[in-house]
Amino acid sequence: MGLKLIWVPSIFIISLFLSANSEEQAVKKALVLFMKKLAPDNNAQRGSNNWGWNLTSDPCTDHWHGVTCHSDNKTVMSIVVEHSNLKGVLDASSLSMAKSLMLLSLKNNSLHDSVSEDIGNLKSLTLLYLNGNRFSGKLPVSIGNLPNLMRLDVSDNNFSGEIPEEMSGLSQLKSFLAENNNFTGSIPNFELSRLQFFNVSNNNLHGHIPDDGGKFFPDSFYGNPGLCGKPLANACPPAPAPAPEPPLPQPRPRPPPNSSNHHNSVSLYLGYIILCFLVLVFLVLTLVGKFKTKDRAMDGKEKTEKLKAEDKASEAYYNSSGSKSGIVGMRSESSISSLESGVASPSGLVVLSSAEYKALRFEDLLGAPAELVRRGKNGSLYKVMMDNGVVLAVKRVKDCGISKQDFQRRMEMIAKVKHPRVLPPLAYYCSHQEKLLVHEYMHNGSLFMLLYGGSQSGGRHHSFGWRSRLNMAANTAAALAHMHENLRGESGVSSHGNLKSSNILFDNNMNPLISEYGLPVAENNQESSMMRNGVKGDIYAFGVILLELLTGKVVTNDGFGDDLAKWVNSVVREEWTVEVFDKSLIREGASEERMMSLLQVALNCITSSPNDRPSMDQVAMVIRSLKEDEEKSVSF
Repeated sequence: MGLKLIWVPSIFIISLFLSANSEEQAVKKALVLFMKKLAPDNNAQRGSNNWGWNLTSDPCTDHWHGVTCHSDNKTVMSIVVEHSNLKGVLDASSLSMAKSLMLLSLKNNSLHDSVSEDIGNLKSLTLLYLNGNRFSGKLPVSIGNLPNLMRLDVSDNNFSGEIPEEMSGLSQLKSFLAENNNFTGSIPNFELSRLQFFNVSNNNLHGHIPDDGGKFFPDSFYGNPGLCGKPLANACPPAPAPAPEPPLPQPRPRPPPNSSNHHNSVSLYLGYIILCFLVLVFLVLTLVGKFKTKDRAMDGKEKTEKLKAEDKASEAYYNSSGSKSGIVGMRSESSISSLESGVASPSGLVVLSSAEYKALRFEDLLGAPAELVRRGKNGSLYKVMMDNGVVLAVKRVKDCGISKQDFQRRMEMIAKVKHPRVLPPLAYYCSHQEKLLVHEYMHNGSLFMLLYGGSQSGGRHHSFGWRSRLNMAANTAAALAHMHENLRGESGVSSHGNLKSSNILFDNNMNPLISEYGLPVAENNQESSMMRNGVKGDIYAFGVILLELLTGKVVTNDGFGDDLAKWVNSVVREEWTVEVFDKSLIREGASEERMMSLLQVALNCITSSPNDRPSMDQVAMVIRSLKEDEEKSVSF
């Protein structure tokens, strides 16, 4: 049977950042030898263009099958060669040359023989998947010397001997799966309550099960007749009673204290107590004074914020048809013309869409019932209910630093360059004083609300698991790549300019739609303006959206997600850890390899140097490959 190839999408990441200088020659030779021993019967196919893995190519700048490199594009980060019918051995000695390796996955092949102690030289190793092979012999003791190891899966093999006690000292370990082997001895003293996943079923283990705090079910320990204790039903025999200890010698009676010395000691102690009491009173008074000062400052700040909120409420209140009717909190149900003073006279509405909206008139928009949805940096958004039952979204564009002619040109170009995942403008109005943009109202809300509101949008609950997030990322990336390519050379229009999770809306089928394309925010700060503008600014913003999808955390301020980006980067610098991912994705069992690949894409997008960021077309290609690989894994 020929070598079965499974397309691993993470290799496409390599194509994002070409570099002439990658892993040094010695490491490359070691990796080629490593693969040669993995697939001794398939050298012809392994050395073909489909696999790479030869001395005439490079692991980071050429397409080596299953290899992903770090963002510097010079060192190997992961090797993932799964379901590939490999029938050789794991040459840990050669592999240990790749000191920067963090992920090794060889699962579901036919690899055999033992794993040598050289595996302990991979100090950066975080994820190790050897399950589904025919490995035998003892588990290397040196695995206990891997300080960053978080996931270890050696299940469904022929390992024997004792599980190394040294592994119980792995402080970062989150998952240990070793079921369906021939392990003997007792379970090491793992802190089971700290682990997320643990399974040693169907081995030959015996003795007491370490306390797991009630975290794991019996099926994690079944198939080991010699094991006892919770959560299994067979209790361990009571420990033998300890031998009685000899009685302690009785102390000799102390002579009565000298009354004079005793009196002096009491006076001395009393003086110390009074002195400590005075010092304590002084410290308490000092702290109380500071807290009062801070409270006064906080009171002033809270009053200022309260007054600002009251001012906004009063503005919405008194601009709404002059009465109290139709006011709901900060929202109002009046008309646009009454909600905002200074709206221009009804004339000059340009309809861009199909015949369905050809009869739309400016005065109809102004007179229809409207609800203020939100205010933002670049204007106010209204939900407008037309007489014929159609619900529209009308954006009253604030001063965004573009002229009337430029605004008209932008709207015409956006309407012309269509993409199914970009919300098209239906109509617009433009004068020197006013700019209005009309599009279809999306009842299912935005990505921001879906993440922030606990996977609930528009009053209806939606599942937003890993596959939904990956699908959303792939569709959005493809739409951005399409717009960037087809608007290339159009000054000020080629980029979105204000991409964020609140501008990713969902249609009735929960498909993502990019809204407000081409309406940039006018920034006073020159650095902020440089970050926002241009396609490289879009790529940075898209990287932040990927971080929101992966972490479940949202950017709630008006910034660019710098805080979220810094937090993720700090975690990655310390150790490549799944702790950065949304806990709901971990509980769902989402593929860690694909999540890590998507995280690497996000980090490359948010790099501080715009010139080092990939193109949107490259990003879309990587995410599309991740999506395809996810779909294959489901059908596998």
